[in-house]
Amino acid sequence: MSGERVRRRLAAIVATDVVGYSRMMSRDEAGTLSRVKALHVEFLHPKITEYGGRIVKTTGDGTLIEFPSAVDAVSHAVDVQSSIKEHNAGLPEDEQIHIRVGINLGDVIIEGDDIYGDGVNVAARLEGIAEPGGICVSSIVNESVGSRVAVAFKDGGEVTVKNIDRPIRVWKWHPDNDPVTQEPRQRLGQSVELRHDQASIAVLPFDNMSGDPQQEYFSDGISEDIITDLSKIGGLTVIARNSSFAYKGKSIDVRTVARELGVTSVLEGSIRRAGNRVRINAQLIDAASGAHLWAERYDRDLTDIFAVQDEVTRHIVDALKVKLSPGEAVRIAAAPTRNLEAHDLFLRGRQLLRGRRWNREIFDRTVGFFIQAIEHDPDFGDAYAGLAIAHVLDFQNHLTGDPAALETAAHFAAVAIEKSPDLPNAHFAVSNVAIWQRNLEKAKQETETAMALSPNDAFAYSQRGHIEVYMGTPLQAIPFLERAIRLDPGFAQQSIHFVGMAYLAGGKYEAAAATFRERIRLAQETDASRGLLISALGHLGEIDEAQRVWAELKQVNPNYSFAAHLARLPFTNPADAERIREGFARTGLPE
Repeated sequence: MSGERVRRRLAAIVATDVVGYSRMMSRDEAGTLSRVKALHVEFLHPKITEYGGRIVKTTGDGTLIEFPSAVDAVSHAVDVQSSIKEHNAGLPEDEQIHIRVGINLGDVIIEGDDIYGDGVNVAARLEGIAEPGGICVSSIVNESVGSRVAVAFKDGGEVTVKNIDRPIRVWKWHPDNDPVTQEPRQRLGQSVELRHDQASIAVLPFDNMSGDPQQEYFSDGISEDIITDLSKIGGLTVIARNSSFAYKGKSIDVRTVARELGVTSVLEGSIRRAGNRVRINAQLIDAASGAHLWAERYDRDLTDIFAVQDEVTRHIVDALKVKLSPGEAVRIAAAPTRNLEAHDLFLRGRQLLRGRRWNREIFDRTVGFFIQAIEHDPDFGDAYAGLAIAHVLDFQNHLTGDPAALETAAHFAAVAIEKSPDLPNAHFAVSNVAIWQRNLEKAKQETETAMALSPNDAFAYSQRGHIEVYMGTPLQAIPFLERAIRLDPGFAQQSIHFVGMAYLAGGKYEAAAATFRERIRLAQETDASRGLLISALGHLGEIDEAQRVWAELKQVNPNYSFAAHLARLPFTNPADAERIREGFARTGLPE
């Protein structure tokens, strides 16, 4: 991947080290090596898999591990340390092995199998100051896990560590002082907990082999349709389109893709469309070995395209040994429309809707394609849902100046549900409209319906998190936002912004500031994250830093108004909005 931009992601990093390793090796080299190896095989490695982690590297006595969330990282560490304590209880003192654990949550740089950056360095320093048999975490980790693990960390104060240019506030736990009385992950909400033992897949955009760049929308559309169908399966983790399509046009080993997206398998293929015929090649690849789990070529009439999509989905399910519920089987078999013209027009509109450019011209073209699709099939629920989302974007971005844009969106969303009651995107559209109508109870109900119909819908989980932030229960948003980040790691920066907002509205100012800084690193032109970072800094009394961030913000957007920004956010709990406003006011900067 040389020559490409630096790849980053937010990760929970765990650093472990065997206490007194050198001393034990000098006394009994063979015995120490044997006991340390047994510790890794019996405790550390199986639990890394159980909690969804990945070993980055090992040394003789240490391990660097990456987890998708702070909850998983802490739950793993508590489980390991509690198990080792129990194991040591039956051994002579000179045969006992103890480890230290340090955990940090931060932005990491990805280079092959390795990770680098400040987030990794801090985790290593925290490990060095943990007690033998204990865990030391940074403030952002402590506030991230909250009450979602069964242990409580004690404030260890601020410490200065080598090669880190700022004091770090640390929190500590040891099983002797706070024994675990329940499974560490028991408090995680089952509705949003990610099962780590289930199969996972990323669907790469199929190559357009038609010799006509204008057919790109078709190959992309079929790829997205397959993602949509797979996302309806609860026993499978499916990476969102945003993240898998980031590899479009790149020559990259699928094992690298799988590692970066955290999946066990990858689907890739190609599509050639000529007249009324279509040829589709598809192959499912095992991420660990690079071997083909399944491959097939389809030469069909275009009228069979929905049957081909259904076959591909079912072959994937069979190859990955995923069991479908009766409802899932019905939903993935249902064709969105039987009218090929309508489907083709819908794919063109959806491609524009998913694009990075969004202006009046793109809006008009998008709406035009969806309307034409409906003219060919008046019962096409997907097209009505597309119109609803397009008009919400018009309302948010003031593209047409239509004062009735939100009402128009609400109309099309309602029609989409009327035409297709089991369409996840229709319920997502209704929820989206309801948020801006400040009817958050309705938004919550509709988002939960979308999540039930499509358990891998990253947008729905992200929106569910937004709703918790605005409803006055901001810290409850974090599990939903973490799930969205897991399902759509390439689009994590947007969810990270809302994690920061959740901490800010919930009064967790240090975690909020750290999270907004992460978001700014990932989205350098953001004005919104800088504005809310200033509020967090105001609460922390870091006025000089707030003024520096304000100068950056005014360079990014000279017209930014904090008061206007806050007024747009649909908070239903005035105290949360006031808490954010008060933090900004403490800086003395103009609102």
